[in-house]
Amino acid sequence: MVNLKGKDFLKLIDYTPEEIEYLINLAEDFKKKKKQGIPHKLHEGKNIALIFEKTSTRTRCAFEVAAYDLGMNVTYLDPTGSQIGKKESIADTARVLSGMYDGIEYRGFGQEIVEELAKYSSVPVWNGLTNEFHPTQILADFLTMKEQFGYLKGLNFVYMGDARYNMGNSLMIGCAKMGVNFTACAPKEFMPSQQLIDIANGYAKQSGAKLQFTEDVVKATTNADVIYTDVWVSMGEPESVWQERIDKLSPYQVNSKVMKNAKESAIFMHCLPSFHDLKTTLGKEMGKKFNRVDMEVTDEVFESKQSVVFREAENRMHTIKAVISATI
Repeated sequence: MVNLKGKDFLKLIDYTPEEIEYLINLAEDFKKKKKQGIPHKLHEGKNIALIFEKTSTRTRCAFEVAAYDLGMNVTYLDPTGSQIGKKESIADTARVLSGMYDGIEYRGFGQEIVEELAKYSSVPVWNGLTNEFHPTQILADFLTMKEQFGYLKGLNFVYMGDARYNMGNSLMIGCAKMGVNFTACAPKEFMPSQQLIDIANGYAKQSGAKLQFTEDVVKATTNADVIYTDVWVSMGEPESVWQERIDKLSPYQVNSKVMKNAKESAIFMHCLPSFHDLKTTLGKEMGKKFNRVDMEVTDEVFESKQSVVFREAENRMHTIKAVISATI
């Protein structure tokens, strides 16, 4: 029997494969209830605080709707609405909020911030995204993959692009734990740290997963079940990095040629938002500046039948609901 009550959700390293599977199964159950209109207000009267030092569409909406469905109340603190780390230390913020709330979400910068929040909080703390890890996204990805294929263990998963940060790190760890074969396809200097690769290899030995790190797009995507990518430049990064990223990552764009090299049944995944056209302010600006109509993925692939990005985005809410409910 898995019992996660009172446990923080900071990174998948902290969770066993059995606990991760439990959260995915719980999310499946919540999703069925949601689709069938079955109420599941299991935590009426509870209150949670959402600290967002980095804004987000999916993460905020997912946490808020998940909490409301569970009968909870939510306080949203945007980048100007909290004194965390400015006028009040992280430790003091944790102790203040945990005296008023039943759970705290943090989305922002260094992993050390959410870890310190958890250290001093007497209620569960959930990582909505840090520079290093994005565990709630991975649960949504795994739920989507399980829905598509019926299983996780043994699937061939390929991450294309910059694998040094939260998505590459978290997907590698999650795949290694769950027995999913993981390939990072990127320039050598854009790979996860050797320290984290060593940790992932340890999990892979236990699960039977195979880990591969290559610059060869054809080799990486042959027999792939899942092709995954993320934006080349993250929020908060200076404009000066765009040219370098475009130059180095253009060969790793997900396009029709890449998808055709994968299995016929392969799916395309992306954590969103995506630069696949010129329909955004930033897209127009960067497209004009660098003479491009897309970046990490072509619009053809993004809008194709193989793309499951919007189901994946919806699953953020179902899996976050599972995390909240299981740990509260």
